[in-house]
Amino acid sequence: MSVALVGAGPGDPGLLTRRAAVLLAAADVVVYDRLVDERVLELAPADAERIDVGKRRGGDAGAAQLAINELLVERGRAGKAVVRLKGGDPYIFGRGAEEALALAEAGVDYEVVPGISAALGVPALAGIPLTLRSVASSFAVVTGHEPANNAAGWAGIVASGATIVVLMGAESRAAVAEALIAAGMAPSTPVAAVMRGATATQRTVRTSLAGLGASEIESPATLVVGAVAALALASLEDRPLSGRRVVVTRASEQAASLVEALSGLGAQVLECPTIAVAPPSDGGAALDAALGRLTAFAWIAFTSQNAVFATMKRVRDARALAGPKIAAVGPRTAEALARAGIVADLVAELARGEELARQFPPPAGAGGVLLPAAAEASPALEARLAAAGWRVERVTAYQTVPAALSPERLAAVRGADAITFASGSAVRHFLERAGSDAFPPVVASIGPVTSEAVRACGVHVDVEAERADAASLASALAAHFAALRCEHA
Repeated sequence: MSVALVGAGPGDPGLLTRRAAVLLAAADVVVYDRLVDERVLELAPADAERIDVGKRRGGDAGAAQLAINELLVERGRAGKAVVRLKGGDPYIFGRGAEEALALAEAGVDYEVVPGISAALGVPALAGIPLTLRSVASSFAVVTGHEPANNAAGWAGIVASGATIVVLMGAESRAAVAEALIAAGMAPSTPVAAVMRGATATQRTVRTSLAGLGASEIESPATLVVGAVAALALASLEDRPLSGRRVVVTRASEQAASLVEALSGLGAQVLECPTIAVAPPSDGGAALDAALGRLTAFAWIAFTSQNAVFATMKRVRDARALAGPKIAAVGPRTAEALARAGIVADLVAELARGEELARQFPPPAGAGGVLLPAAAEASPALEARLAAAGWRVERVTAYQTVPAALSPERLAAVRGADAITFASGSAVRHFLERAGSDAFPPVVASIGPVTSEAVRACGVHVDVEAERADAASLASALAAHFAALRCEHA
């Protein structure tokens, strides 16, 4: 085992390197800085030790760094797989070199995994190229610490004509501007301050060197000084859902695809699962019994991804389901089957039980239909298949139970722009836990069945996905907010 000094990138988990993700997945210990995104930490095993070593203002930074060095050495010597996550790149103003030296002196094996530095990634995501032929042929990266004490350094940079990127300069911006002007840079030089770069709440303030000190800029911010700072190419802030906070109520096991789709459109996603998937009350005995006599069935019909997951936990191997044909409600359930090594024989075009029943062939022979489902699943598919002459055996494969919602999480939900629902049970559990006054202004549903459940609870549906999948729901929300912008333009 060894210690890995890993660059976590400038903010967006999607900018993490593949090597970093591999190391995180096998980590015993994760030591991380204050600005590392929570979604990056979630890539580590649930039982991995997580240690927050983010330095806070007012503390002794030198002493804090020595403690971090000692921590890495101690965990490394203990034979743990340690991942030291540092914002941006470990060796660019991250004191990663000090940690590497401490590990080397202690004889602890280590490796370094580069990350995208905020100095490079944040300007690019704000639509600012650091170099541009005939405008800027080089760039310099500096920190905003004690700018008045480095007059010679500022003079050299200004004389070079390089674009200047200032990290950790939000609080010292006025002094930085004074130092640059004193070094000969024109007060009218464009400046862009990118706050919370590479996150869903990124915002760029554009000003001049003369106006930098008076500009409203909050930390963390990356300052770009030079002619290129006046450019505004495609930016993270131009995405359809940029600046919008969207609540995802899906169970944690299923939320990833919707979170990814919304994040890709620029939304700040707040995960607030209202339900959790739990084993059935009989511990799976009924499902085990049914799976033990598969010769009695001509078909197995899966009505959700969770039904697939629950069934595969009981059989472990896809070959155990050989014999009956396999039906799936919608593409997402078919994808879950494919990940388990099973190709569905029948996939409903729309993720609705009624649609699957419509496409189902008529009975032929004595075999019936095995229907693994949630304890609270709608009986619509079972009833329609029975009406068509099929012998249907429905077994409880799992159940959904309410998830706890903290007061802090509920307050955040109330301040969001939209909330999404992917099942009727999620709506009901949310109402039970939060009450009708907790809904954000926009309520979005993944499809007609869920919309009916939302309306049955007395809640208006503002957005409905064309297809019952995450990408369609995210696109529908983006279209809704785009229409709102046009109305108010």
